[in-house]
Amino acid sequence: MVKVLKVFSKINSLRQRYYQVFTGKEALIQLITEAEIAEQVYNSNAIENSTLTFEETEKVLAQIKLDRFITEREIFEIKNLARVVSYIDKCAKEKELTLEVILILYRMLILNIRDDIAGRFRKENEFVRVGSHIAPAPKEVTERLEKMLAQYNATSHESIIKRIARLHLTFEYIHPFVDGNGRIGRVMNNYLLIREGFVPINIKFVDRQRYYEAFKEFDIKEVTTVMEEIVGKALTNSYHKRLAYLEGKKIITLNEFAKNSKLSHSNLLNKANRQTIEAFLEKNVWKIGV
Repeated sequence: MVKVLKVFSKINSLRQRYYQVFTGKEALIQLITEAEIAEQVYNSNAIENSTLTFEETEKVLAQIKLDRFITEREIFEIKNLARVVSYIDKCAKEKELTLEVILILYRMLILNIRDDIAGRFRKENEFVRVGSHIAPAPKEVTERLEKMLAQYNATSHESIIKRIARLHLTFEYIHPFVDGNGRIGRVMNNYLLIREGFVPINIKFVDRQRYYEAFKEFDIKEVTTVMEEIVGKALTNSYHKRLAYLEGKKIITLNEFAKNSKLSHSNLLNKANRQTIEAFLEKNVWKIGV
């Protein structure tokens, strides 16, 4: 609990810095947001076992032909998710997250991939299993989702880290859709963060194992400790990146920073992973503003 409060205090401090330098630089923020779309799509799809690389994801979005064959489904998984990510950046501040909005996002995500399930929750006899977890029966989905959103809205006195972690784990526990639950769950995180005046996060593929541990912890112990750690670090990373650009710092790789400052690269990498220095991961490369 103390650790989470400490992280949240740090994030609030970063958030204040962000808003202090934000005014007049909206165009730069928009460029950062647009540049992040491919990263958001790559990481979210990779967590769901997509074999496409970040570079291939970028090429598909830029409509550049790849050097190898990929399926039509893989193409739509990239393009649809990119469309959803762009959409929430524009509409999150205008509309409260409701079941209707979740279904709209899901339809956008799954259209041309599984039209038979697009825009609806699981129905009778559509049961799903994730590892050893069997999701609640279809008839329970709507009521459980309504309770999930009500709990999120009723706990506005708690830190955004805890609220997002709890909602995300609850949503994935319910697994309301036949397919695409993880992608929509991560989109919902950012919908709520943007709506509440925070920056979006990117849960990275490199953190997938820890991410899975968070679900296991929630399933067995009904606690959100690991997911809070993941959300906290991702939010800190996102602020570090934006502040480096907004404050006009020179952005270099962490490796270059280590050489210039004659510091241990492995030590800096450890600090970057723990987010105790203002480093950030961009296109799978650790960078820092100096």
